[in-house]
Amino acid sequence: MDRAPGLSVRLKLTLSYAGFLMLAGALMLAAAWVAGQPGQSFDFLLRYVPDDLISTLGGLVPGNDSFLLRAFAPAAAIVLAFLLVFGLVGGWLLAGRMLAPLSRITDATRVAASGSLSHRIQLPGRRDEFRELADAFDAMLARLEAHMAEQQRFAANASHELRTPLVVTQALLDVARNDPSPNNGELVDRLHAVNSRAIDLTEALLLLSRADQRSFNPEHVDLSLIAEEATETLLPLAEKRGATIETAGDATATIGSPALLLQMTTNLVHNAIVHNLPEHGTVWVKTSVQPKSVVLTVENTGQNVTPQLVSTLDEPFQRGSRRIRTDHAGVGLGLAIVKSITQAHDGTLTLTPRASGGLRVTVQLPAGPPTAVA
Repeated sequence: MDRAPGLSVRLKLTLSYAGFLMLAGALMLAAAWVAGQPGQSFDFLLRYVPDDLISTLGGLVPGNDSFLLRAFAPAAAIVLAFLLVFGLVGGWLLAGRMLAPLSRITDATRVAASGSLSHRIQLPGRRDEFRELADAFDAMLARLEAHMAEQQRFAANASHELRTPLVVTQALLDVARNDPSPNNGELVDRLHAVNSRAIDLTEALLLLSRADQRSFNPEHVDLSLIAEEATETLLPLAEKRGATIETAGDATATIGSPALLLQMTTNLVHNAIVHNLPEHGTVWVKTSVQPKSVVLTVENTGQNVTPQLVSTLDEPFQRGSRRIRTDHAGVGLGLAIVKSITQAHDGTLTLTPRASGGLRVTVQLPAGPPTAVA
């Protein structure tokens, strides 16, 4: 933004220091002027003036204010001039020393604006306003750097994921063009599967973007009803894979997007079903109410998961212990979408490995007014 030129902060502080010092000096001189009794304002100063000097200057006697004014005015002017020079020089040096941390913060801002987010101010010394500002700026740079790194990884992974079905489609089309056989039913099925996967990935990316932008109108929602709907929808998949779903919980009122919260819950239950034991697996879906929040917990049996792996599961395109592709493996954005939806609703997502194998996923959202839920 273009602004009109003005005085620097250092110069303003210098003038303020000098002006304050001059004002203090003037007030001291004024206090000396009115210190005595009426008509004897400077009698106490005449004790330090020799009697012969008074006689030499006109035979004036103590109590003559005009004599004191003529004698005292030059000295007062010299004192005020000294205070002015001292205030300007001292104020300039003092202001420069006080504003030195601000200069470091400004330099760091310019470095960050040039694209380098790895620079940190690391202002030394005890905590004060400038140190708190520098620490807050360092924390912001750290978050921006982490966010940029995450976005770069996401862009690279998304490009790879979108490139894969396109390359496969191109290869299948080349085969169809070079194959004189009229029977291409299997080829069409494979093309349909690859195209469906590309569509699912694109829709997941759009949903992830929608959740990140918080482009929804908040409504009153009962999270327990959302969990029940998601469970009923995925019950055929659970039966097909030999898994049992157990649900429990009370009414959990919150505020948010019903569609996004349903997508979040569906993703959690879907992951719990797919990443489970080959046979006789179990999924637990529970909702609970806390004083200021509501909690959705989804647990499942399965293989043991290390804490190191759990810390990366909510990143885009992570699929369990390895990048696998099955009939229901998804596109690798399930928990990433859950994380974005949770953050868009000012909630927290916690992933915890179960001691007996499997995963526990906890979503905590702000509680809404219970009377508003239909």
